[in-house]
Amino acid sequence: MLTAIIDYESGNLHSAEKAFQRMAQEVGNTDVVITDDPEVVAKADHLVLPGDGAFPACASALRASGCFDAMVEAVESKGRPFLGICVGMQLMARKGHEYQETDGLGWIDGEIHRITPADPTFKVPHMGWNDLVIEQAHPVLDGLKSGDHAYFVHSYQMQMDDPSQRIAHVDYGADVTAIVARDNRIGLQFHPEKSADAGLRMIANFLRWKP
Repeated sequence: MLTAIIDYESGNLHSAEKAFQRMAQEVGNTDVVITDDPEVVAKADHLVLPGDGAFPACASALRASGCFDAMVEAVESKGRPFLGICVGMQLMARKGHEYQETDGLGWIDGEIHRITPADPTFKVPHMGWNDLVIEQAHPVLDGLKSGDHAYFVHSYQMQMDDPSQRIAHVDYGADVTAIVARDNRIGLQFHPEKSADAGLRMIANFLRWKP
C-alpha cells in the first residue's frame, strides 16, 4: 500500500509527512511519500492534498503541476481515497472567492468565502484550537466525538450548498465548516498533523479507509 502526499509547492510538508509516517507505522502495510511525480500519484492507494496560502494561487499551482491529471484520474475514475487538508480541502469546492472568483475541483457542493463572525471580537484569521461539532458519522472519525479539539489557521471557509456533504463544524462567532465528505473524498479545514491525538487518530483512520 502507498499513500502519496502531493507536492505542488503549496507549503512546508515536513510536519504532515512526519505525522503520516508515524501513523503508517502504527497501521502497518503502507508507505508514505511526498511526491510531485505523476506516476507515483497514479499508482498510490491513498492520496493527500495539503495546502497553505491563497485559494487562487493554490488552484493555479495545482493545475500547473504534473500531478493534477493523475490525481483527478485516481480519485474520480479509480475511486482512490482522497484527503484534502486546509486549502487542499477548500480546493474540493466548486469555486473560491478569495481575491477573485476561481474554479475549484467541484467535488463538494459549496463555495469558499471569507469568515464573517457576527461578533467583531472574533478575529480573522481563525487561528488556534477549536472544538469539533460532529454532525454525521464517518469512518475517518471513528473513535472521535464532539468536543475533540483540532488546530485551525484560515481566513476563508466553505459555505455549503448541500448540507449532507458536511460532516462537522466549529463555532467561531458563526458556524464554520470543519469537515466535508463525499464518496471516496474527505476534506479537513484544520491541520490534523497539528491536532494532537485527535488529528493522529483521523490520519490513522484515513490510512485504513476503504470506501
